[in-house]
Amino acid sequence: MTSADTPHAWMARALRLARRGLYTTDPNPRVGCVLVKQGAMVGEGFHVRAGEPHAEIHALQQAGDAARSATAYVTLEPCAHQGRTGPCAVALAEAGVARVVIAMQDPNPEVSGRGIELLKEAGVAVEVGVLEEQARVLNLGFISRMARGRPHVCLKMAMSLDGRTAMRSGESQWITGPSARREVQRLRACSSAVLTGVESVIFDNSRLTVRAEQLELPDATSIAQRQPLRVIVDSGLRLPLAAACLTQPGRTLLATVAGHEAERLDRLEAAGAEVVELPAGSEGRIDLPALLAYLAAEESVNDVLLETGATLAGVMVDVGLVDEMQLFVAPTLLGGEARPLFELPGITRMDEQRPLTITDIRAVGQDWRITAVPGATSS
Repeated sequence: MTSADTPHAWMARALRLARRGLYTTDPNPRVGCVLVKQGAMVGEGFHVRAGEPHAEIHALQQAGDAARSATAYVTLEPCAHQGRTGPCAVALAEAGVARVVIAMQDPNPEVSGRGIELLKEAGVAVEVGVLEEQARVLNLGFISRMARGRPHVCLKMAMSLDGRTAMRSGESQWITGPSARREVQRLRACSSAVLTGVESVIFDNSRLTVRAEQLELPDATSIAQRQPLRVIVDSGLRLPLAAACLTQPGRTLLATVAGHEAERLDRLEAAGAEVVELPAGSEGRIDLPALLAYLAAEESVNDVLLETGATLAGVMVDVGLVDEMQLFVAPTLLGGEARPLFELPGITRMDEQRPLTITDIRAVGQDWRITAVPGATSS
């Protein structure tokens, strides 16, 4: 056996396969599977999209009779329930697979542990935890929805080197260059929903869509056909009826509070918005945790890309609803009168600052992308 035949190497291959579903599997998790027999790959597959065969089924179909006595490397616990497709744990057992190596247990309450038990009851040897952290990173949104009842929220913002996001007038196009904007398109493409505030829509009139011509991916046209859900936070119902986002492919969800005139709601819905009324939080504004819970429960949203201005971004950070930040920094200065990255009122002393842990910094064309998560680095 060579180093390439180790369980970690085969699981790494399964994870690479799973990543091929990065833009297409939503709302299902990204999963890859490799079948190995006598040190050789005999079948492999990945989950492409919801409603279609899972990764294990693709691998079993490719392997045929060679699946008997093979070892299956799967990035997520095989399902044990009947959904739109049959249970993969049953399929593996019936195919005669001798051993299943699983990166991580499925957080879905309908599955969690049941697939493992079903395999063991069928006499299949099971090992769990190989490259678990890498598998978790691949499905942060799915895990969040299942374990916390809300999506994983990634805040994307573009800023100047002096931390400004727009001119005082609201003008902001464009701070960053084309390479950074292509990266933003990819972030949108692998997100379930794009969340913004009505103020941002009023100033930018953004379409909030995935544009195939900017993706620069082999299957860009196909990827762009699955548009993320557009979600606009609009407590005061100020969204212009002529907003560009209302006429784009896909759906636009307008989140507001109860009590608005029916006539205004009707006009917005006629213009293309789907209006959902949610509980009011402080100062009569939308209860943001309730909005995220709604998106998870009613829309099966795994990953939210938060693209918004300083006010909503600051509130989301302040109440602990941002899990990750993707900050694009341009080598330019906008000056002291330009708009800041966040509005975080109440911070007056150094011991009140909000620490972040930077997990990655890399050049993107002429700009820099900083990836950070809330909280200080543990020592």
